[in-house]
Amino acid sequence: LSVTVSWKSPLCNTFYLNLIWNLLSSASPSVTMVSHKEFETAGKAPGLQIWRVENMDLKPVPKNLYGNFYTGDAYLLLYTTTAPSYYIHMWMGNECSQDESGAAAIFATQLDDFLGGGPVQFREVQNNESLTFLGYFKSGIKYKQGGVASGFHHVLTNDVDVKRLLHIKGRRAIRATEVEMSWSSFNKGDCFIVDLGKEIYQWCGSDCNRFERLKASQLAIDIRDNERNGRAKLIMVEDGAEPDALTKVLGPKSSITPATPDNEEVETSNKKKAALYMISDASGSMKTSVVAQTSPFKQEMLSLDECYILDNGVDKNVFVWKGPNANTSERKAAMKAAEQFIKEKNYSSKTQIQVLPAGGETTLFKQFFSNWKDKDQTTGPTKAYTIGKIAHVEQIPFDASSLHNNKAMAAQHNMVDDGSGKVQIWRVEGGDRVPVDPSTYGQFFGGDCYLILYSYKQGSREQHIIYTWQGLKSTQDELAASAFLTVQLDDSMGGAPVQVRVTQGQEPPHLMSLFKGKPMIIHSGGTSRKDGQTKTGSMRLFHIRQSSSRATRTVEVEPSASNLNTNDVFVLKSPDCVFVWKGAGASEEEMVAAKYVVSVLGRQSTDVVEGKEPAGFWSALGGKKEYQTSPTLQKMVKPPRLFGCSNKTGRLVVEEVPGDFTQSDLATDDVMLLDTWDQIFLWIGKEANEVEKRESPKIAKDYVDSDPSGRHGLPITTIKQGAEPPTFTGWFQAWDPNMWDTDPLERIRARF
Repeated sequence: LSVTVSWKSPLCNTFYLNLIWNLLSSASPSVTMVSHKEFETAGKAPGLQIWRVENMDLKPVPKNLYGNFYTGDAYLLLYTTTAPSYYIHMWMGNECSQDESGAAAIFATQLDDFLGGGPVQFREVQNNESLTFLGYFKSGIKYKQGGVASGFHHVLTNDVDVKRLLHIKGRRAIRATEVEMSWSSFNKGDCFIVDLGKEIYQWCGSDCNRFERLKASQLAIDIRDNERNGRAKLIMVEDGAEPDALTKVLGPKSSITPATPDNEEVETSNKKKAALYMISDASGSMKTSVVAQTSPFKQEMLSLDECYILDNGVDKNVFVWKGPNANTSERKAAMKAAEQFIKEKNYSSKTQIQVLPAGGETTLFKQFFSNWKDKDQTTGPTKAYTIGKIAHVEQIPFDASSLHNNKAMAAQHNMVDDGSGKVQIWRVEGGDRVPVDPSTYGQFFGGDCYLILYSYKQGSREQHIIYTWQGLKSTQDELAASAFLTVQLDDSMGGAPVQVRVTQGQEPPHLMSLFKGKPMIIHSGGTSRKDGQTKTGSMRLFHIRQSSSRATRTVEVEPSASNLNTNDVFVLKSPDCVFVWKGAGASEEEMVAAKYVVSVLGRQSTDVVEGKEPAGFWSALGGKKEYQTSPTLQKMVKPPRLFGCSNKTGRLVVEEVPGDFTQSDLATDDVMLLDTWDQIFLWIGKEANEVEKRESPKIAKDYVDSDPSGRHGLPITTIKQGAEPPTFTGWFQAWDPNMWDTDPLERIRARF
């Protein structure tokens, strides 16, 4: 059977899309599904790929516009891990046509077939996206009005004529929605961004709180650095102190609407609200039969020969589990079966759908089973979790000589190349830029700011990126000078480079790949300038961790045994000797990086294995202390999850932090719940109010007791900001005990 479809044919309407969908869903194993030309690069390297449905065809979205979605369009996203394993997302805007959403569904089925039926599939609807989806866009997602049908196309928005108003909502999952450019769109409880191209104004309502201001600032910086390639001025505006430039665009200011509470409540647990059904097409049409009316379920209920629907529709979640031995038509029709199930149950059209192959189960799905056991787990709280084809995961060893020709190691999301181009680095000093000795490239000091110019070939053209690296202990003058010098360097090159500002600890994978296989080393405080070099301490401790992108970062931390972590490698330098300490869950790549750090320190080292430390090791650290030794770190069964408990909207709401979380996700005006599977932590921010402090312990208890996987009675540890034990801080990369000494809002304003 050969079927040729012209996607641009005028006959390709909803009727024909449904016909094609049914043909593809019921195709026999001998039928080879035609794949789109865009799929030739799909899944070839780790990271994110996004396409938009345009005239029933797929068009790639430029990387610097990732996170921007037109409300009238449909998109297809593919996220590839280093395993490799795959996540496919269909995203539909609120004003998307049925034809476009149908085409997106067919492309998703084609892509799933192209990747061997192993991906996890998600159906995403505007304003109701899954946390997995939101985790790809840590600076937030932006909804733009219009779409292909109204003449809007994805273009580089380095445009001085841009004029739009964005309404920022959310504290954890940030969404920016384009609204009418009018004072009537504003309210006192939220932040807004007035984007005028060359100038970007962040307007803060008089009743919005500090954490919302912080998140809105991150999104404004993201627009400047990505959509404008660094060429725009950011201006913070308070309610009541609007400059003339704003009133010129918006007209005379009218009365502003009071703050409105957010009515969307996010559940923290599944509360035993699920049923399990088996899917069968034995009768010639898809039928479902009840396996279990309520959760928790047993893993053995899932036969490898069948497909199942796990119904958590009351919380707007429906899962389809595909047995590896189920017949082809059942597996291919999984998404369509779930959509039909939602209609039959009269669930909301915004219900999230996840289609999961055996071995690719998500955490949310597995928590409905009381005895779930995974196979071949990977380790580490910030490392890639194996999904999809997990029977065998080939670990790629860190090898400096092969970094630049090993695409699986080097190519990551937002990596323009493998980092093998030309690198020039300057240090900001006395309002000017001073060249850094090339022999020390890759070493950075927390008391300095640096400019890194990277040049590479793209085809026959030479391209440039300017990274502005800003140390956490650099002065306000140096921060301001680094921004000025970046613009000056950009102007001297005719405005051609892309500008990327980087705060210490938030380095993107591509920046970490520029140092020819050497790990990036961040020295604590001090400065690298010759005359002003701060004298280093007699005891120094370096924390080495490989990130989920396989890049290795070395950060100097306080020399205390409490900073050790069973999952990582540490280098301890004392006046007498150097120790390389390998935790039980550490990788060989981290050990290779440690040897390089030792060579930088110019000493011979002694290897120490966790549990067999000599007395001299502990005495050099000032004595043995408790540190992060959770067995979950060594055998990760479930990734840790972080939730915020806040009543800033007028009632207590619990939200999960999407994606890999960092210390900066801990909101000082909230109570945070950290779930590490075998322990629950309640973190009390210094500015949390009495309602949050009083009610959050009850939420934590309900969260544990209602978990379908049976964790009743799990210990709950309450800790306060500034007094965190290593069993808590070990879940965060490069924990900084002094982070809150400086107001986070002032710190991010310095990046304006």
